[in-house]
Amino acid sequence: MRDSLYVALSAQIALERRLDTIADNVANASTVGFRATGVKFEDVVSGAGQKSVSFASSGKTFLSGAHGAMTETGNPFDFAIQGDAWFAIDTPVGTVMTRDGRFSMNENGELMSVEGHPVLDAGGAPIQLDPRNGPPKAGADGSLRQNEQLVGSIGLYNFDPGENFVRYGNSGIVPARTPEPVTDRSDIGVAQGFLEESNVNPVLEMTRLIMVQRAFENTAALMRQTDSSAEEAIKTLGSKS
Repeated sequence: MRDSLYVALSAQIALERRLDTIADNVANASTVGFRATGVKFEDVVSGAGQKSVSFASSGKTFLSGAHGAMTETGNPFDFAIQGDAWFAIDTPVGTVMTRDGRFSMNENGELMSVEGHPVLDAGGAPIQLDPRNGPPKAGADGSLRQNEQLVGSIGLYNFDPGENFVRYGNSGIVPARTPEPVTDRSDIGVAQGFLEESNVNPVLEMTRLIMVQRAFENTAALMRQTDSSAEEAIKTLGSKS
């Protein structure tokens, strides 16, 4: 009985983590550039042979690689990445990867993220524009021009979030290793005047949320039943002694 309680408890811990990730996905269904979080679970075996017991692991999170829909905004400071790459921004915690291309130019001509952090070029330096010349024109490769003069380039980076990644803000991911700039990739580019929406499917996530909640409730009921059976067994054994 003790083993069954431990197994049920491990299942509840795993389900609670899944509930948290699904709830976060649903909350960010309209967040620009957001990538949904998934969780992978594995069996953890205790003991050996006939006495072995399988428990549910607490799970490892991973980031969905699906692309969100592209929405045209017409704003020259909105950018969407076409292909598998990321923008880089300079934050108080260091370089952060994001697919959120809602940028702006401040009074000093710096290209800034929606959260007010400098956007970086392929060399890891902040992008500096001329504030007197208005919005830049972007090429498909991320190059930026003002008055037909090349003034900079938006950095695009290869990045693997890996397992148990760390988020920053709504759409940012803190890289565990230094990301590498994209070079000579014809399948990766920038679309100016567009934004990438969240890749979360709200209907699918709500369905998953309901299923996980039911599984959590069923596990709780099983634990109560097991606990009740243990109490009855103790009473029965106690009355015979």
